[in-house]
Amino acid sequence: MAVTPTVAPGAPGIPARWTSSAKSGVGTALSPACPIWFTISHGILNEIYYPSLDSACTRDMGLVVTGPGGYFSEEKRDAEHSVQPFEDGVPAHRLVNTAADGTYRIEKRIITDPERPVLLQEISFTLLRGTVADHRVYALLAPHLVNAGMGNTAWVDDYEGKPVLFASGRGVCLALASSLPWGACSAGYVGASDGWQQLHYNGRLDPACRRAENSNVALTGEIGFSAANPKALLALGFGTTPKEAAENASASLKRGFEPAAKSYVQKWRKWQAGLLPLDRRTAPGLNTYRVSTAVLATHRSSGKSGAAVASLSIPWGFSMGDDDLGGYHLVWPRDLVETAGGFLAAGDPAVALEILAYLRSIQQPDGHWPQNAWLDGTAYWPGIQMDECAFPLLLADALRRAGHLPRDELLAFMPMIERGASYVVRNGPVTGEDRWEEDAGYSPFTLAVEIAALLAAADMFDVCGKAEPANYLRETADAWNDQIERWTYVTGTSLCEEVGVKGYYVRIAPPDTAGAASPKDGYVPIKNRPPGDSDRPAEAIVSPDALALVRFGLRAADDPRIVDTVKVIDARLRCDLPQGPVWYRYTGDGYGEHADGAPFDGTGQGRPWPLLVGERAHYELAAGRKDNAAALLKTFERSAGPGGLLPEQVWDGPDMPERELWHGRPSGSAMPLVWAHSEHVKLLRSLSDGAVFDMPPQGVKRYIEGRTLSPRRTWRFNNKIRTMPAGKMLRIELLTRAVIHWSSDGWAIAHDADTTENAFGIHLADLPVADVPPGNTIVFTFFWSDAGRWENVDFSIGIDKLD
Repeated sequence: MAVTPTVAPGAPGIPARWTSSAKSGVGTALSPACPIWFTISHGILNEIYYPSLDSACTRDMGLVVTGPGGYFSEEKRDAEHSVQPFEDGVPAHRLVNTAADGTYRIEKRIITDPERPVLLQEISFTLLRGTVADHRVYALLAPHLVNAGMGNTAWVDDYEGKPVLFASGRGVCLALASSLPWGACSAGYVGASDGWQQLHYNGRLDPACRRAENSNVALTGEIGFSAANPKALLALGFGTTPKEAAENASASLKRGFEPAAKSYVQKWRKWQAGLLPLDRRTAPGLNTYRVSTAVLATHRSSGKSGAAVASLSIPWGFSMGDDDLGGYHLVWPRDLVETAGGFLAAGDPAVALEILAYLRSIQQPDGHWPQNAWLDGTAYWPGIQMDECAFPLLLADALRRAGHLPRDELLAFMPMIERGASYVVRNGPVTGEDRWEEDAGYSPFTLAVEIAALLAAADMFDVCGKAEPANYLRETADAWNDQIERWTYVTGTSLCEEVGVKGYYVRIAPPDTAGAASPKDGYVPIKNRPPGDSDRPAEAIVSPDALALVRFGLRAADDPRIVDTVKVIDARLRCDLPQGPVWYRYTGDGYGEHADGAPFDGTGQGRPWPLLVGERAHYELAAGRKDNAAALLKTFERSAGPGGLLPEQVWDGPDMPERELWHGRPSGSAMPLVWAHSEHVKLLRSLSDGAVFDMPPQGVKRYIEGRTLSPRRTWRFNNKIRTMPAGKMLRIELLTRAVIHWSSDGWAIAHDADTTENAFGIHLADLPVADVPPGNTIVFTFFWSDAGRWENVDFSIGIDKLD
C-alpha cells in the first residue's frame, strides 16, 4: 500500500510578489512587548511586520468562502469593503466585507496584543442567503518571512492537541491558531498546490498537502463556523521557534480579544490625549488630525528609539518581487526629520528628541547621512542627498529654539552638528541627488535646506561659544544665497514668453562644466523615462521645489521671481481634480503608472502628489492668503483613500476599474506616505498659529529683512565659478594645504597666498581682487605644500559688472 505523501506538489511555486500598496489601515500596539506592525487593504490584512518595522513577514491573509454548486468567493476580490477605526486616533480597525453577490457578510476587528507578539482578528461570519451548513470559510495566509516570498517553509502540525498552521524562514517563525477548531488544513506552493488553487478548482482541500518547503508557500485552514458559533478569534503569533510562536498565539487566544483590545485602545487614547487639540473632521466623520498623528506614531520603531520608516508599503507591490527588498519600509533621513516636525507640531517634542538622537546614531563618520537605511543604520541605496545631510541640523535648531534642547543638552549633540555642518560646507552646494532621488546639480529645494541649515548651525555654534566657525558658516551661507539666481533662475525663455513672465526658477541645474557658460545652459537627465527620451534642457523643467526658497526663509513670498515662478508652476504642473488642484513633481516626470494604467516598472508617467498641495498651502499662508491655504487643506484631505490615509500620488486619468484606478483617487503608489501626513499635521498647526510652523527664522531676518549680501565669491573644486562680479573678494577653498599662485593681469605680476585651515578642515585664502575692473580675468594655480608639487593647470575667473 502506497504511503500518502505529506509534501505538497508543485515546488517552488510561482515567482513571489508583494501586494497592493494602497492601504486602508495601519496599526500597532504602543507596547515594546508586541513588536508587530500590520497593514490592511481590500478588507484583509496585507504585510505584517515583525520583529521590526523594516521586516515584512507576510504578503496577505484573507478569507475564501465556498458553497453549493462550486460557489467560490474571495473576500478581497469579490466583496465590497468598509473600514473604520475603533475611535478617533486609535489605529484598531473594524472591517465589513459584504459579498458583491449578496451571499455573506464578514465583520472583523483587528488589533495586536499589547502583551506579546500576536496579531488578533475577531471574525464574524453571517450568511445572508442559503444555510451555514452548506458553506465553508477558509483562512488563507501567504508567509513572506523577513522581506522575502521565496525560501519559506509552511506546514500543518498540532500544538497542545490542536491543529496549528506554521511557517518559518530566515530565523523567524509564525503560528496561526483559531478559537474555533480548524477543519481541513493544507500547506502548498503558491500558484500550484496552495489552498486557493485547491478550493477554486476542486472545491476542497487536499489533506495530503501538509508541508511545503523552502519556496513560495501558502497556508490554508477551514474555520469551524456554524450556526451556533458565527464568531472566531484568529491569533497569528510570532517567535524565533515554532514552539514560541505557537505559545504566543495560544496565550492570546486564552486571554481573549476584549482584554487585549481594552489595553490597546487605552494606550493609544492616552498618547493622543497628550497632543495639541488640532482636531479636524471631514465629511465622512474621520478626524483627519488624529488619523495623521496615528499614522506618524504607527511608523515608529519600538526596538530602535527614534527610528521611523517612510511607509509600511511597497509601491506597486503587486508587481514587485523579492528583489525589491526595501520598498518604503526604510529610514529616509529627510522623511524622518519631516516626521519629527509633525510630532513637534502636534505637541510631542519628546519623540522629536528621540528622532534627533537616532539620527545621531546613524550619522556616518564623515558627517553625512545615508540616502536611506535599515533600522540599524546600514545604508540601502548608496546615493548622497545634501538636503538629507542638512535637515538634521534644522531639526536640532528647531528643538533648541522651542526650548526643548537647552545648552547643556545641546552640547551633547554638538559633535553630530559639527560633523554635519562640516560635511555640508565641504561638499555643498551641489548635491549628488535632489530630493526626488534622481539628479545631481543645483536644486532650489536643496540649496534652501543647505543654506538654512548653515545659518541654524551657526546659531548653535554661537550658543556653545564657538564664534569663529559660526562666522564661517554664515559667510558660506551668504555666498551661496547670493548665487541661487545665477545657478537656478532663467529669463527670456520660450516658456517665459508663453506664460507672460520675466523668469522662473528651474527644477535643477546641472553641475558646472567647463563647456557651459552657465549651469542653466546644460541638460538634465530624467531618470525614470525610457532610454533616448530622458535628457531635457534645464530651462525646460520646472518644479514646485522652488517654493522651498520661501518655506525655508530665503525669499519673500511676494518676491517677483517667486511670483513669476508660481505662475509657471501652475501653467505646467497644476492638475485640477475633483478634490481641487494637485501638483506634479516636475516637467516630464516618469515616476508613476503608464498611460494604460500599468504599474511603474522603472519608467512611466508621473502623477500628482497630494504632499505638494500641503507645500503649496504653506506658501499661500506665507503670502498672507490664509483662506487659500485653508481651501487647499480641504483638497489635501480629500485626496486621502479609505480610512483617511494619504497616498504618495493620485490618479489623473480616466477611471480604469480593471486596474483599480479612479480619477482623483489614490494610485498604486505608496499609501500612507508618512511625509504627507506630517505635512498635514504641520499645515493644521500653521493654520492654527497663522504662520508657517517650521519656517526657520534666521534666513528671514538675514536675507528678507536685513537684505544681507556677501562681499565675496567662493571657488572650490566642486564649484568652479567661471565669472564673478566686480567689487567682490575671491575666496579659494581647498581640502588640503596649498600656496595659491595668482594674477589679475595675465601673469605680468604674480602673487602668492598661503591657505589657512579652519575648524572644518577647509584650507582657504581670500584674494584681494575687489579692485580688479570688469573685463579682466583672475588666473590662478596651486602648489600643493604637503605633496611638494604644482597643480600644472591654470584656472580662470572673469570679472563681470557688479551684481
